[in-house]
Amino acid sequence: MAMEITPILLSAQSLDAKVRNEAEANLRQFQEQNLPLFLLSLSVELANNEKPNESRRLAGIVLKNSLDAKDAMRKEHLVQQWMVIEISIKSQIKDLLLRTLGSSVQEARHTSAQVIAKVASIEVPRKQWPELIGSLLNNMTQQDGPAALKQATLETLGYVCEEISSQELVQDEVNNVLTAVVQGMNLAQHGPEVRLAATRALYNALEFAQTNFENEMERNYIMKVVCETALSKEAEIRQAAFECLVSIASTYYDVLEPYMQTLFQLTSNAVKGDEETVALQAIEFWSSICDEEIELQEYMSTESGDSGPVHSQFIKKALSSLVPMLLETLLKQEEDQDQDDSIWNLSMAGGTCLGLVARTVGDDVVPLVMPFVEANIVKQDWHCREAATFAFGSILEGPSIDKLTPLVNAGLDFLLNAMKDENNHVKDTTAWTLSRVFELLHSPANGFSVICPENLHRIVAVLLESVNDAPHVAEKVCGAIYYLAQGYEDAESGSSLLSPCLPGIISQLLKTAERTDGGDSKLRSSAYETLNEVVRSSNIVETSHIITELLPVIMNKLGQTLDLQIVTSDDREKQGDVQASLCGVLQVIIQKLSSADETKPIILQASDPIMILFLRVLACRSSTVHEEAMLAIGALAYASGPEFGKYMPELYKYLEMGLQNFEEYQVCAITVGVVGDICRAMDDKVLPYCDGIMSHLIHDLQSAELHRSVKPPIFSCFGDIALAIGEQFLKYIESAITMMHSAAQICAQMNTSDEEFIDYGNQLKRSIFEAYSGILQGFKNSKPEVMLPHAGHLLQFIELVFRESQRDESVTKAAVAVMGDLADSLGSNTKILFRDNTFYVDFLGECLQSDDEQLKETANWTQVMIARVMVS
Repeated sequence: MAMEITPILLSAQSLDAKVRNEAEANLRQFQEQNLPLFLLSLSVELANNEKPNESRRLAGIVLKNSLDAKDAMRKEHLVQQWMVIEISIKSQIKDLLLRTLGSSVQEARHTSAQVIAKVASIEVPRKQWPELIGSLLNNMTQQDGPAALKQATLETLGYVCEEISSQELVQDEVNNVLTAVVQGMNLAQHGPEVRLAATRALYNALEFAQTNFENEMERNYIMKVVCETALSKEAEIRQAAFECLVSIASTYYDVLEPYMQTLFQLTSNAVKGDEETVALQAIEFWSSICDEEIELQEYMSTESGDSGPVHSQFIKKALSSLVPMLLETLLKQEEDQDQDDSIWNLSMAGGTCLGLVARTVGDDVVPLVMPFVEANIVKQDWHCREAATFAFGSILEGPSIDKLTPLVNAGLDFLLNAMKDENNHVKDTTAWTLSRVFELLHSPANGFSVICPENLHRIVAVLLESVNDAPHVAEKVCGAIYYLAQGYEDAESGSSLLSPCLPGIISQLLKTAERTDGGDSKLRSSAYETLNEVVRSSNIVETSHIITELLPVIMNKLGQTLDLQIVTSDDREKQGDVQASLCGVLQVIIQKLSSADETKPIILQASDPIMILFLRVLACRSSTVHEEAMLAIGALAYASGPEFGKYMPELYKYLEMGLQNFEEYQVCAITVGVVGDICRAMDDKVLPYCDGIMSHLIHDLQSAELHRSVKPPIFSCFGDIALAIGEQFLKYIESAITMMHSAAQICAQMNTSDEEFIDYGNQLKRSIFEAYSGILQGFKNSKPEVMLPHAGHLLQFIELVFRESQRDESVTKAAVAVMGDLADSLGSNTKILFRDNTFYVDFLGECLQSDDEQLKETANWTQVMIARVMVS
């Protein structure tokens, strides 16, 4: 029997904190002591129309939160809890939830729909709620069933489709769901609430409709209903229908040909005359088509053969009508859109889509856009000037360098003058366009640039003056300086044209970072990021004295932040942001000066005061700062080599703190990386700290709380430690290899249909191979036989990776390298192993055919190592 919990739920929403806290504690206690009864009681509350809306609302929220969580570990825990509840209680809960869909209270119906979907996400994949879809469809087939029940049922079907994967339903169920949903969109039969719920449900069900879209008759029917719904009287329904079309554009691109005439008409009318929410979706439809065609072009450029996917060239065919439509939207700016980059309106959407069109069709877009640019750039109305500049900036990626260079050369002077326009919008967009010009058309290293010695000084002068403009303009100007500097990196000639301008640029960026009118920290961080790029891309021979002078300036600024009066939490946050930025600049300076033998002594001489600053920053305990400070410490360790050992007694406690920081897992991951840097720098001098470090790393790997992304770097770190301390790694070998075996098993069982898991799997495989490489090399000269018992397992794992159809290039490289290390370290002991595992011949053969020179080189070396073993 369920318990009466209405008073507790109402008290948990009391304005009196004491009453509220006591009620929350009671709910928690009930949940912990008897979860099945707790969930049943919540379901009874939610289903009971006699209960107050407030208690029903909270019952629904608590119920949903007892089944689902954002954090993957927590979610898994909740799923397991649900699974062990006895079936009779779960059935009661599910019946109550289904009954609530007929409630007279809209909020109860809505909550119940969400909770049903969460239960479905657990049970449907395990085949434990086979009657769910039937029960829901039953609600739809009752001729005189209330509209509210149908609306809630359609909402539920939509949520269920969102929660489960398309493999979970059999085709008959899919057909029935689609029939119910499409009928629900029918204007003649249903009111707006039902039609809206049906259209939203279709959006979630589209992924299930693969077979239906392959059948021309069914496809025609679905498309007809969606297109009719896109003309509904109600804007919200039109918007939902266009959202369906956006999804269809990306999911079923290859069957859209017969409908494109109609779809162009629909989207074009919506963009020109409908409400903004609908027009935005209509533009998004064309952006989706562009995304598909860009992807197809990339696929076709890498794959040969005729049997690839269909490329219908919809954008090319619609170009002469599509581009004018998009250009019109650029004139619909909002008065304050330059102040806030997150604003999404017709003008922003149109410009974004125009940029995608340019990437899709290349040179063909230019003659359609340039007349608009030339006609509007000189008009009195700022809307026209801004739209012309936005259009020009939007088409800079896609067309060929040859097509764009003369246009940019002709327009560069115009753009530089426009940085003095009286309107802030125009200046903002002009600065953005200049940054695009420098990003895309200025690469001396690749032999092309719109910047030459004659115009460089004018460009720099304009940018340094404009960086004093309004904060949002100054931020875009920082972007332009960033790409201007980046373009000169790796330039062929021994000299950089930018070197003489560096003192002026650096001093102006430092001034910009100090500005107090930035409102938030965006301008400040932009200025520091740009300063980093300027230092990183500079020519060390010509600018070492400038960077050497910058070093004490930044150290001094960092020192000042440590003595700030911190009164409020805002003060602390600002202090943390500035410290993080300054640590970032120091990291870049350390890397730059230590990259050349001539300037490395400068860093070594300053390393003591630099390290003292970093240690003081770490003592401030702010996570963003810890990340940046740790990265800078890693750079200093790399520069200092074995000498870095003198800082370890003081630093070690912060390394321990970082390795135990599960909450801010990025800090933990970066600390692991820094431990690797320190091992590479100090070699066997790191030995006194290895017991503690290894113990933390093993504990991190065993922890279910630590975010999984930290685990691959830990395996790589094993390799760094083994390489640094050689045979002394012997005492850690058992625990390290056990962890590597477990991780290899996880790789073998991983779900390869999920993009996120594929990426994670690749990181994990690569790091396991890196760990083996480091350990094999570490034991090579003194105790190679230690690794002999593990060689067979390693080869099996390499074969597993070799047999995978979707293999990442970096994983291939690491696998081939570790195979060479195995042969090199263990020598003739591996002869039988290689004789029994001949897959390596095909693997190396594949790698030697690669276009990647580095992979070929590694494969060549591995081949030589194995050949040496086989003839021994």
